[in-house]
Amino acid sequence: MESQATLLPIQALRWRCRRGMRELDVLVGRWLELFHPSASDSLKLEFQLLLDCEDDVIWDWMMGRSDPPLELARIVAHIRERSDQLALR
Repeated sequence: MESQATLLPIQALRWRCRRGMRELDVLVGRWLELFHPSASDSLKLEFQLLLDCEDDVIWDWMMGRSDPPLELARIVAHIRERSDQLALR
């Protein structure tokens, strides 16, 4: 990951969190709202990279069906560890 990467504004990230799969909408959208504000810049950049991936690939990572690439392992683990907090109630 390049250190020169630019953090996107929150409005752009909200739009990018709108996925083709409702379950991912919830996971990534709620993570954005609850954890993004206090996340480190490096974790925020990893989140942006995650949003570049295809829905079915992200879903497999979140379900533990496959391993994410090393540059996304931390953000995937961060979201998975907090999945109970991210669920809609």
